[in-house]
Amino acid sequence: MSKRNSQAAKQAARERIRAQQEAERRREKRKRSVIVGASIVGVLALAGGVSYAVMQSNKPGYWDEAKDKKLVKPANTAGKDGTTVVIGKDSAKKTLKVYEDPRCPICASFEQSVGPTVEKDLKDGKYKIQFVGATFLDRNIPGEGSRNGMSALGAALNVSPDAFLAYKKALFSAENHPSEQDDKFKDDAYLLKVADQVPELKKNASFKKAVKDGTYDRWALAMGQAFQDDKDGVEGTPAFVMDGKQLKGSDGKNAPMTVADYNKAVDEALKG
Repeated sequence: MSKRNSQAAKQAARERIRAQQEAERRREKRKRSVIVGASIVGVLALAGGVSYAVMQSNKPGYWDEAKDKKLVKPANTAGKDGTTVVIGKDSAKKTLKVYEDPRCPICASFEQSVGPTVEKDLKDGKYKIQFVGATFLDRNIPGEGSRNGMSALGAALNVSPDAFLAYKKALFSAENHPSEQDDKFKDDAYLLKVADQVPELKKNASFKKAVKDGTYDRWALAMGQAFQDDKDGVEGTPAFVMDGKQLKGSDGKNAPMTVADYNKAVDEALKG
């Protein structure tokens, strides 16, 4: 090989090396551009996600919007907003106000143990019952079950007082009532499943439609407000009031939770 050819070969080799280096620099530049671009997109996506989350958090919830819905009062109610619910024989001289929240576990315990006694008293005409529905547990233990359960009870009340009582009994039963931490009553499907245990509701299409459509959601809010506006000094559930006086158990502080305590408190109130 001649010296000239050797120099030409070396020159060609240097050109190839420079070309390879330039190509490598271009690849690195493109790579950095892609990384920076992806980072910018990621930041924008994150910012957009945060903005969306903030926007969603500031967006009124369903039950806030329900305040503006048309108030539909269930049948078998009275009063301006249909929040006066009195059940029993007209011949009964006195009325027992019963305060309950659908999610309340203590209300469930009362209904399971003393409920049959209350049911018998009502049938015997010993007194009438005025039901006052509370929904404060949705605020204390964030959820929707108290309001949604109350709305479903309104749909049952619209069918009949007996359907209302039977459905309330089913909701508070040991089989169906969840812990207060488990917000099962927020689901219409679960409420309708429980309603299938009540013959008068099982095949009632209008009842099921009212539950699914939230027909009595606005009424449920009105019932919750009626509890908040209560003038009997009731602060929790369950609670029982007759002639403006709260019924207490043997401890003199809490609502009666046994049949013996309940009967004693009611009999004393009836005499008063």
